[in-house]
Amino acid sequence: MQMEKTFVLYPGLAVSHFVPMMRLAGALIEHGYAVSVALIDPTAPDATFSAVVASTAASMPSVRFHTLPLVEDPPTLIPGAQFIVSYFDLVHRYNDRLHDFLGSFTRVHAVVVDSMSATAFGVTKRLGIPGYLLFTSSAASLAAFAQLPYVLAEGGGTSFKELGDTPVELFGLPPIPASHLFGELLEDPESDTYKSTMAVLSRIPDSGDGILVNTFESLEARAVAALGDPRCLPAGRVMPPVYCLGPFLGGIGEPKERHDCLAWLDVQPDRSVVLLCFGSTGVANHSEEQLREIAAGLENSGHRFLWVVRAPHGDDPDLDALLPDGFLNRTGGRGLVVKQWAPQAEVLRHSATGAFVTHCGWNSVLEGVTAGVPMLCWPLHSEQKMNRLHMVGEMGVAMEMVGWQQGLVQAGEVERKVRLVMESEEGGKLGARVAAHKEAAAAAWDDGGSSRAAFARFLSDVEGRQAPARTGEGA
Repeated sequence: MQMEKTFVLYPGLAVSHFVPMMRLAGALIEHGYAVSVALIDPTAPDATFSAVVASTAASMPSVRFHTLPLVEDPPTLIPGAQFIVSYFDLVHRYNDRLHDFLGSFTRVHAVVVDSMSATAFGVTKRLGIPGYLLFTSSAASLAAFAQLPYVLAEGGGTSFKELGDTPVELFGLPPIPASHLFGELLEDPESDTYKSTMAVLSRIPDSGDGILVNTFESLEARAVAALGDPRCLPAGRVMPPVYCLGPFLGGIGEPKERHDCLAWLDVQPDRSVVLLCFGSTGVANHSEEQLREIAAGLENSGHRFLWVVRAPHGDDPDLDALLPDGFLNRTGGRGLVVKQWAPQAEVLRHSATGAFVTHCGWNSVLEGVTAGVPMLCWPLHSEQKMNRLHMVGEMGVAMEMVGWQQGLVQAGEVERKVRLVMESEEGGKLGARVAAHKEAAAAAWDDGGSSRAAFARFLSDVEGRQAPARTGEGA
């Protein structure tokens, strides 16, 4: 009897990292592999994450989910600047638990580790199991992160924060203002946050046997080429093989019942609705002042909209209190405000959706591209500011909402940009570019497509690196 070929996936503790990993699980199952998922306590991050894990497990019965035994006195994930330090500490503490879990299998074909959990490669190397890193952001972000540890040493600077908006020059990428780097790199270089982050980035070239990236080559041709060029890193440092396998799409853990907002979209004209949705972190995106500016801009634009609103303090939002007096009544005929959450991917694929105001999280960018919906950029945190740069620039799939860097986008800017993307010739050209990328995304997974070919190369590489069989119970 032929032994089952098993992949073990080790996802990160964030919805934006967990979902792409589960979409990879779906692709592996379709190719005949068994998939087991090792989880650190899913209640550790927040209720949103644990709910997504539970619904995903229920919707993917062919995937085996295993929660690793709790460690003693697990560190608490601390919001803010210390989050990254507490996160890396938590993941490191679970390495022994992961070792025991992997050791319970007779054979593991390969382990795929989230980019925030790269410390687990020490475990896979000890056990002789092929290990791969899943990078859940763009190829451009990967190329930037791989190079940033060497920038200050070569340029003679002391910190990224002191550079302000000075452009950082990186091989194969457009200049990136230092202020656009993700927040942990703008901390004091002597802080634990900065040191922990830089240590993780410096280990990217040591990321197991290869790096899987949720993108497709034609969307980021320049960045993908840079990742394969020796000049991307200093002499003596070499990137492992990079496999661009995206876009990972498909519903993961979505409710079986159709959301009410989709019925509302059904009666709207094609390409007439602007979607405003700012991610799945489960916390507020904007202040009360900012919510009122958005509302005024949407009302004055005259366009239809579907707006997902979270309360500033994370509670169930009181829309009447948060939004301008009479706003809901005045716009009720052409606008819909949804509390907390909407099925973003489904909304984007709906024929009524004509534009997308987004926080520029990479999963959202890919969902917008593959739906063929032009975007308006409003980055909030992490690498989203870098994503904005590429979306507006080389990708050509978006325009920028001016004012986010100052902490407040004015109502007039919301109105202008909504009108620009929905009414103008420039907006039409933007839509045409996004439509071309939509076709290219579909072609990437067709026979002969770049992502399908990269997936085949990845599986071939795994087959060529098989770990020796060990005696033990199958898990």
